[in-house]
Amino acid sequence: MQYPNGKKIMKQTAAPKFKQHVDFGNRGMTLEEDINETNEYYLSQQKAIIHKKPTPVQIVQVDYPKRSAAVIKEAYFKQASTTDYNGIYRGKYVDFEAKVTKNKTSFPLSNFHEHQIYHMEHVCSHGAICFVIMRFSARDQTFFFEAEKLFPWWKRQYDGGRKSIPYEAIAEEGYLIPMRYQAKVDYLHIIDQLHFRTEEEE
Repeated sequence: MQYPNGKKIMKQTAAPKFKQHVDFGNRGMTLEEDINETNEYYLSQQKAIIHKKPTPVQIVQVDYPKRSAAVIKEAYFKQASTTDYNGIYRGKYVDFEAKVTKNKTSFPLSNFHEHQIYHMEHVCSHGAICFVIMRFSARDQTFFFEAEKLFPWWKRQYDGGRKSIPYEAIAEEGYLIPMRYQAKVDYLHIIDQLHFRTEEEE
């Protein structure tokens, strides 16, 4: 398993010692809620401007049972969505997807869509910071997985390779995201280490 500074630790069978045992009082929150709260904290501290992308929907039929209320009866997606979040941090464009699995041993590639992979490849080609936040809910662990490391796994499945990424590979190639009281999914901590380390810090 990798930390942001690139150091590795030995594989552990017991509960990871680096895991912070903090009672946040909301362990049932979804990954999306955790990320949204983290982004709100980043914004309040003027650290980054990251937002969840709105899903483009075309409304077809609306009923008005009351003058003060409207009920959408029929709607459809105008176009395929790309990734979940984007914004800017320290002058760099940031773009990422958030995914959850209940599987303990691997992360199914079926969680991704081809147009999402294409989008991530496109933004990476323009120098963006692009990644996936992967949560193993059964393990209560959340990883930062760079998009460039996802692409080979995605392409390999069409060459007869496996259709999932083993947990061990994600733990080895990815970075465990620290859970903090205010920044519940502190992914900027990983970005700092990967993209903004100074020679002194190295």
